[in-house]
Amino acid sequence: MIKVLIADNHPIVRLGLKQVLEHSSDIEVIADVSTTSELFGALEEVSPDVVMLEMDIPEINGIATLRKLKQDFPAVKTLMYSGQSEDVYALSTIRAGAFGYLSKSADLDYIMTAVRKVSEGNMFITNELAQRLAFDEGTQKPRRFFRKLSSREVEVLKLLASGKRNKEVAEGLNLNEKTVSTYKARLMKKLNVDNLVDLLQQAKALELY
Repeated sequence: MIKVLIADNHPIVRLGLKQVLEHSSDIEVIADVSTTSELFGALEEVSPDVVMLEMDIPEINGIATLRKLKQDFPAVKTLMYSGQSEDVYALSTIRAGAFGYLSKSADLDYIMTAVRKVSEGNMFITNELAQRLAFDEGTQKPRRFFRKLSSREVEVLKLLASGKRNKEVAEGLNLNEKTVSTYKARLMKKLNVDNLVDLLQQAKALELY
């Protein structure tokens, strides 16, 4: 039996995922939580094979939560999922240690397939994402720049794009302001811009808003 923990701040999403997963005889949802503090509290009590983690779960952003999961509970495999664009976030989450990425727009059949594959220690991305990663080089220029970014740079860019000031970004990611300024300079260089306005326009092109 594959034991799953669902982490999402929307009750209707948790309920829907639970109903979909428990239609399968080999999958059991052993817990569901709405925040990262609840997630790590639950992991002290239960031992899931797979954590389904919403990218924008409250308190700690998804990638930072993923890193902490990997550090504190290395045996747990994480399947990230989100309503955000998968060809933007999939690479950064996989680099940070996720075993797979599932868009909320994916077909329901993908959910159980993804959980089973991740539980076996295999990587999961949708066929559509794999095809885009292989063939969009000529048509998705902003995303080609995006692939040069580290997971931490993606986190900084996302927070800047949401309107956060350097100080707020630093507090949210447990960095100092000077380090955030350094990341901002790197982002401008990697995304081929020379001012903050153009940087935020690139973030919009990457759907990081």
